[in-house]
Amino acid sequence: MNIILLSGGSGKRLWPLSNDVRSKQFIKVFKTDNGYESMVQRIYRQIKATDPEAVVTIATSRSQVSAITNQLGEDVSISVEPCRRDTFAAIALATAYLHDVKGVSENEAVVVCPVDPYVENSYFECVKKLYEEADKGKSNLVLMGIKPSYPSEKYGYIRPEGKGYIFTEKPNEEMARKYISQGAMWNGGVFAYKLSYVLDKAKELLGSSNYTDLFSNYENLKKISFDYAVVENEKSIEVVKYSGTWKDLGTWNTLTEAIEENAIGDATLTESCSGVHVINELGVPILVSGIKDAVVVASPDGILVSDKGQSSYIKPYVDQISRQVMYAEKTWGSYQVMDVEETSMTVKVTLNPGHRMNYHSHERRDEVWTVIEGSGKTIIDGMEQPVRPGDVITMEAGCKHTVIAGNEGIQLIEVQLGSEINVNDKKKFEMPF
Repeated sequence: MNIILLSGGSGKRLWPLSNDVRSKQFIKVFKTDNGYESMVQRIYRQIKATDPEAVVTIATSRSQVSAITNQLGEDVSISVEPCRRDTFAAIALATAYLHDVKGVSENEAVVVCPVDPYVENSYFECVKKLYEEADKGKSNLVLMGIKPSYPSEKYGYIRPEGKGYIFTEKPNEEMARKYISQGAMWNGGVFAYKLSYVLDKAKELLGSSNYTDLFSNYENLKKISFDYAVVENEKSIEVVKYSGTWKDLGTWNTLTEAIEENAIGDATLTESCSGVHVINELGVPILVSGIKDAVVVASPDGILVSDKGQSSYIKPYVDQISRQVMYAEKTWGSYQVMDVEETSMTVKVTLNPGHRMNYHSHERRDEVWTVIEGSGKTIIDGMEQPVRPGDVITMEAGCKHTVIAGNEGIQLIEVQLGSEINVNDKKKFEMPF
């Protein structure tokens, strides 16, 4: 089974855990036997549990590649969007990637799903059925219709009419109630098709179905949604109904409904609390007393204390907060900014076992590394040196350097020194050996 997972967005509604580079699908809040997993890890695990041979490709922006690789491993297939051009361009590019880069036949089927719904394993049994129906080729498009649990104003609706379907975007509650009484289903953005179908649509609407052409000209492609460009104009459609759990965990109010524990991290709730969830990523304790139906979230990017019902409305206020990203995942591990001064910045860097940074230099800043845990080796201007806790390594501006983690990984404190500390001040080089 071929699956394309659409992974986008910056996730401001789940601030301060989500930011411009850490979208909601990468937040680890779902309890497992070995700790916590994120939405993308959960959905990937569920897919593989349903079909161990499933070929998963994630369509995403360049800014999310590091987090995806960090959480799912380096073997996961990724179709990178050079910029944002809405869902039709993203799906067309990913389909061309499957065909031209991965060698998937245009006669094979593929299912497209969002990366972040909270669902039961039966959801992926339904996804598998979509794939099988699309593979038969009786209809050009096979859609998943989700049984509504209430008359929502947030979702589109698939409404049966005669031998076909009508698609309605986000009606008011009264109309939603009417549609549901007529057998309408939520449109969860899950659909299946043969590759040839979308490749032909790409030629028609974007001028090409070639991956290289689409990628190189991506910023000039028509900005249009897949629903508007394709679904609403297609007559040959089949709908498969899904009646299990399906939740869009886009706000703190909905996300906390799916979190098993009331406290994650160093947090204490007194007996006078009710309906309170606390998530603490900081190294200081949080004590909550005497409040009800609230969410308290602390991360290096900030602290949120909100009534759960009001947490849906924080985005305009978050947009007013201008601050550099304080935590991010990279392909090699993660970093957390600990302190920012006018001429210095202190960062805690964690490298996963066997991983390394790019071999790079900075023109306008010096750096000092202090190893605090684990072991590995550094390469400074071509010279290799083993390092362990307590070692201090100094790199002047212009010096080429990298660090490679040993079998247990490595943690270090990086102090950046200079009057112009900027993320763009970085030049990459090939490894010397």
